Amino acid sequence: MEIKVKAIHFNATDKLQDFIEKKVAKLEKLEENITKVEVTLNVVKPESANNKETAIHLFVPGAELHAEKTCDTFEEGVDLCVDILKRQLEKQKEKKSGK
Repeated sequence: MEIKVKAIHFNATDKLQDFIEKKVAKLEKLEENITKVEVTLNVVKPESANNKETAIHLFVPGAELHAEKTCDTFEEGVDLCVDILKRQLEKQKEKKSGK
């Protein structure tokens, strides 16, 4: 699984990138065929509350899943996006097994 982290308007620290990779890697437990993950981090209106925008694109064979959140911290945004993607992967598995 290839993980790309793109930080817009700032430089992501190694600690933040490690955190993202660790969280995103947990999605592989639900779906082994994830080909690529694109994480986009953006600071909107600096020095205001809830200004950290996190978007995650997940590419699996036959589907492209997406989650986006705006929070106080990127870590919180990544956590929420990963939870959303877990639910999307579970729904996708149910659809496949129901066929």
